[in-house]
Amino acid sequence: MARSKKEKSKKNKSSGRAIWKGSISFGLVSIPVGLYAAEASSSLDFDLLDRRDFAPIKYQRVNKQTGREVLWNQIIKGYEYKKGDYVTLTDAEFRKANVEATQSIDILDFVAGGEISPMYYDKPYYLGPLDNGRAYSLLREVLDKLSKVAIARVVIRTRQHLAAVIPHGSMLVLNLLRFDHELRDAGNLDIPKAGSKQFKISAGELKMAERLVESMAGAWKPKQYHDEYREDLLKMIDKKIKSGRLKIVSEDKAPARKSEGKVVDIMHLLRRSVDQAQKKEAAPRRRKAG
Repeated sequence: MARSKKEKSKKNKSSGRAIWKGSISFGLVSIPVGLYAAEASSSLDFDLLDRRDFAPIKYQRVNKQTGREVLWNQIIKGYEYKKGDYVTLTDAEFRKANVEATQSIDILDFVAGGEISPMYYDKPYYLGPLDNGRAYSLLREVLDKLSKVAIARVVIRTRQHLAAVIPHGSMLVLNLLRFDHELRDAGNLDIPKAGSKQFKISAGELKMAERLVESMAGAWKPKQYHDEYREDLLKMIDKKIKSGRLKIVSEDKAPARKSEGKVVDIMHLLRRSVDQAQKKEAAPRRRKAG
């Protein structure tokens, strides 16, 4: 079967190469740590092709004034402070802007993890000790014992982030957080208020919905969930490779979308959903009994 470029190697593991090295500032205690990628991208790599001869498209870094290509070693970063005028900064100047900030995870507060809305969580990283791990273990143990997470500031590359340092099994995880101003206000959305009697939800509908939730309830098992759309694309690619239809560019009709906006009998749909969930749950039991 067709596989993405990243799938051709074994399952993604942390590379062991730190993308940032510094220390966690915990009061007067300094804990040397490395920051490691926790995410493994599984996106499919599609190249852009010229539909006339299927040659790959190449993008060039071009000087807007001369139209000539610019080599990487000739490129610097600039901030446009007014139209057409730039102030430039070197990599060394980015590091010098606040040397301590670029080398430390500065703990600001300790809060209960449950207080942080999932809306604020952004991107996880692993934190690994760079010394014997004693101070690292102490921080992990105290956070775990008190059910707290540490709120911290950290500079990664050229941007300062808010972050949460969280105990996760035997390790510490740094999860970047969104600043409050980065979340849009949902006040302009037409959302029914909690407890509103606008839709007159009946006790029967609520009870049936509860039955549906309970019939589908289970333990969190992350490995059972897959990117089905990605898997379907790989199957489609594999099918085209086997059929030899590699370079067909005519457009097939997309399946029609289901109509929306019709008035539906919620109670009827809930009953059918409960029946389907119960049948699905009973099927494995019958196989075991057989």
